[in-house]
Amino acid sequence: MRIEDEIKQEQFIDEYQKAYINLVFTSSRLQVKQAALFKPYGLTLPQFNILRILRGQHPKPATITLLIERMMDKTSNASRIVDRLEAKKLVTRKQCSEDRRTVDVLITEKALKLLKAMDGCEGGKGTGIANLTETEARELNRILDKIRS
Repeated sequence: MRIEDEIKQEQFIDEYQKAYINLVFTSSRLQVKQAALFKPYGLTLPQFNILRILRGQHPKPATITLLIERMMDKTSNASRIVDRLEAKKLVTRKQCSEDRRTVDVLITEKALKLLKAMDGCEGGKGTGIANLTETEARELNRILDKIRS
């Protein structure tokens, strides 16, 4: 559906404004759909993101600083998210042996199993991204990279 129909606005200042609004609206829609896919697993998008980062690090630990650097949502509070994941027994924390001021965060076996069960939820499946051809997805990635540079 066209952005004009989605937000009930027929005119925009220019194509740049329309593209920006379209991008923000689509991003929000994708996040809502992704959150709905994660809900049965009891995870939020930021929690899932941290678990993915930790799975990529596994078996090495990660610091909170590393998690912050690699998180998709830079506004999320990584320490609080780790607290919640620890309460769910999906991560453990221990003091770093090399730097006593640093805490190492490790993913648990329970979390690895959960992520394996969730693998079908990742990659945009069920969010509309699958409506693109591989060539269109490649072009979209090129354009989004250009916007961020």
